Amino acid sequence: MKTSEFDYELPPELIVQTPCEPRDASRLLVLAREQSEITHRKIRALPGLLRSGDVLVFNDSRVLQARLFGKKPTGGKVELLLLNRRAPRVWEALVGGRGVRVGMQLSQFGDGDDLTATVLEELDGPRRIVEFSQPIRPALSQIGHVPLPPYIHSELDDPERYQTVYAREDGSAAAPTAGLHFTEDLLSRLQAAGVETAFVTLHVGLDTFAPMTVENVADHEIHSEWCHLDQEVAMRLRQAKENGGRIIAVGTTTVRVLESAAQANGGNLAAFEGKTRLFITPGFTFRAVDALLTNFHLPRSTLLLLVSAFAEPDGIQKIRAAYAEAKENDYRFYSFGDAMLLL
Repeated sequence: MKTSEFDYELPPELIVQTPCEPRDASRLLVLAREQSEITHRKIRALPGLLRSGDVLVFNDSRVLQARLFGKKPTGGKVELLLLNRRAPRVWEALVGGRGVRVGMQLSQFGDGDDLTATVLEELDGPRRIVEFSQPIRPALSQIGHVPLPPYIHSELDDPERYQTVYAREDGSAAAPTAGLHFTEDLLSRLQAAGVETAFVTLHVGLDTFAPMTVENVADHEIHSEWCHLDQEVAMRLRQAKENGGRIIAVGTTTVRVLESAAQANGGNLAAFEGKTRLFITPGFTFRAVDALLTNFHLPRSTLLLLVSAFAEPDGIQKIRAAYAEAKENDYRFYSFGDAMLLL
């Protein structure tokens, strides 16, 4: 497969800069995969689109306030976006600023604090391994900022708007955005309709959203992300499927957790914890997920490949047609955009 098969043009005005208010007022494109039929609804209509006995599975990861602003020894500004913790004081980070080399000590990350970060290693592009002078996690709530995707150019009045209402496990560098549409009221109405909820955890890394730069899909190297599915949830999901219910993943990150767990356990859902490098492309056999709620994704992204794989057969054509109709109807794209339900 060529990466170019997963490219498309998007008018800049459809890349929404601010979240929909209220959350569940977002639009919902519903794609019936077998019939290739598209209908247009709202997220708040979800209880009427699902069945009693279905289970919505959410990623409960919470976005870290992992964006730090500091200074180089020269006094020049530098920005760090913390991606993965390698040790209590050592992190992989994305660096904004020129000339950040091995041995450089960065400082002044907060008002009057003595926190410093020393560059230990240069990775590809702007990635660096840095070691802080003290464990950084406890200080992030005071000196850190919630990171927003690079295509979002406006600051949020309320940083919690980039968190799901059920987020509880700190660790992500970006939000699992399909869950941003849910409100406490919508969750209550789903429960009243007999739709169950369950939670897994995957700490989202930025690589998931980065465009692929290789010509051939098979040459793309996907980075690992830590995820967790506990035994009790796995048992509930197996029971629901045995009773005829559908497992509906809220977001591509949830798909990766469930399918990683199934792959590690001979195709059966069972407890799973650890890093996953699962790269889902067209031709993949889904063993856990029956339906998917997801946002509209960037061109040439691994997420667009995953959604195309889920829409098989002829998934690329179905998703291309769905995205074309979404553009024609002025759907909002990306993190704060509208959603699509694949049934």
